[in-house]
Amino acid sequence: MNAPTADAAHTVVLVGPPGCGKSTAARSLASRLGSPWRDTDTDIERTAGKSISEIFVDDGESHFRALERDAVATALRTHPGILALGGGAVLDPATQELLTGYAAAGGTVVFLDVSLAHVAPRVGFNQSRPLLLGNPRARWQALMTERRPVYERVATLHVHTDGKTSAQVADEIVAALRARTPTPKDTP
Repeated sequence: MNAPTADAAHTVVLVGPPGCGKSTAARSLASRLGSPWRDTDTDIERTAGKSISEIFVDDGESHFRALERDAVATALRTHPGILALGGGAVLDPATQELLTGYAAAGGTVVFLDVSLAHVAPRVGFNQSRPLLLGNPRARWQALMTERRPVYERVATLHVHTDGKTSAQVADEIVAALRARTPTPKDTP
C-alpha cells in the first residue's frame, strides 16, 4: 500500500464505534480548525446510490467493506481536512496499514471512545445500523470487544466522549493537537 498523499500534518482522522460521535465531532473540529470535513460513510452512499443499510441488504457486508476500503483510501489520499470513518473501517488490514502510514507521516488518528451507557441514547439502536440488528446492546458490546484493540493500535490520540458535546470533544482534540505542534522557538 502506498502512503497517503494528502498533507497528513493537516488532517485528522476520527475512528471509533457506532454512536461515538465521529460525524458530529468532525463538523465541530472542522469549524474550529477552518478545515473541510468528510464522512466516508457519506462517500460510500453517494458512490453506491443507496444507504448503507440498503447496501448490506442488497449486496452484502463484503461488498460494503470493499466500497468502504476504497472510500477510505481515496479520502486519505485526497482530502486535506477532517475525516470521519465508519465504525468498522479499521478492521480491514489494508486500511490499518494506510492509517499506520498516515500517522507515521505526522497525521493524527483519534479514537473516539464511548461506553454502552452513553451510546444507547445516542443511536437508539435503530434500523439504520445493520450490524446492530437483533440484540443491539449485545451486538454493540461484541463489536467493541472485537474492534477496541484495533482502534487503540491505529490511534495516536484517545478521547473519551461520554457526557461530552461534540464541541467539547473538538476542543479536547484541538488542545491535544496544539500541545503536539512545536512552536517556532521549539524547532531547531
